[in-house]
Amino acid sequence: MDDAAWPELPYPAWRATAATLQLWTQIVGKVRLSLTPWLNHGWHVPLYVTARGLGTSPIPAGREILEIEFDFIAHRLLVRTSRGEERQLVLKPQTVAEFHAALMDTLDGLGVHVAINEMPNEVPNPVRFSEDWIHASYDQDAAHRFWRALMQADRVFRLFRSSYLGKVSPVHFFWGSFDLAVTRFSGRPAPPHPGGVPGLPDAITREAYSHEVSSAGFWPGSDAYPQAAFYAYAYPEPPGFRDAAVTPGASYDATFGEFILPYETVRVAADPDALLLDFLVTTYEAAAERGGWDRAALECPLGVPGRPRQI
Repeated sequence: MDDAAWPELPYPAWRATAATLQLWTQIVGKVRLSLTPWLNHGWHVPLYVTARGLGTSPIPAGREILEIEFDFIAHRLLVRTSRGEERQLVLKPQTVAEFHAALMDTLDGLGVHVAINEMPNEVPNPVRFSEDWIHASYDQDAAHRFWRALMQADRVFRLFRSSYLGKVSPVHFFWGSFDLAVTRFSGRPAPPHPGGVPGLPDAITREAYSHEVSSAGFWPGSDAYPQAAFYAYAYPEPPGFRDAAVTPGASYDATFGEFILPYETVRVAADPDALLLDFLVTTYEAAAERGGWDRAALECPLGVPGRPRQI
């Protein structure tokens, strides 16, 4: 087991930092949301795992490009433009209100004038960013370990993504739910989603789930589920899905409507990559088989570097 590759990530030990960091990522994510044309399923809003942390990828800013990146190695927030300008903010214990003000001032100084919706999404008891003097924790070691865990999950998710010919999302980090996800689509429309996701407008939820999906991801834990875990679900959930035999160590959680595989189970496995990949494959197969997806038309072998897919 490589502790550096798959680090320990006990949620209770970094709960305060996780709560603060989720709100910081929401501020950065909402900058991207406010400046980027809408893309199906909200694919224009997430962040992406980078070689140093989490980044926005290029954001249109007038005739120029803006990028914002959380650097969890040097613990700074980098703000760059295509004009060659670069600013940085130190990631340190500070309130959400202070972080919000510093980022907005930095963007104004670069000539990027943007207004965001200051109410956090998908968090309990939301407080406007500019008024949140409560969340102010930042543990450098915890943030670094969180990024290392994301990085490992991202690698395996990308490999899994390569074995699908149908519509499939990028591997991306949603700052609202604070999770890394990848989603496969059957190609068929889905019944309208009932909505009701706390802190998320129903119109956005229904647009995101306009078509049948099999989705999987990783989240670092929350008060509702205080441990890091991998998850997988289907929408709409086909009959028999929750009873399917999947990877040993994973089980269906009726409360969340998802298969759950604890991160710690993967971390201590003899081959974490193989165990996680098996979880992704078996839960997808459960959705596709029971949902009647056209698997022969949608699937292909896993991608191999430098080798074109055989036709």
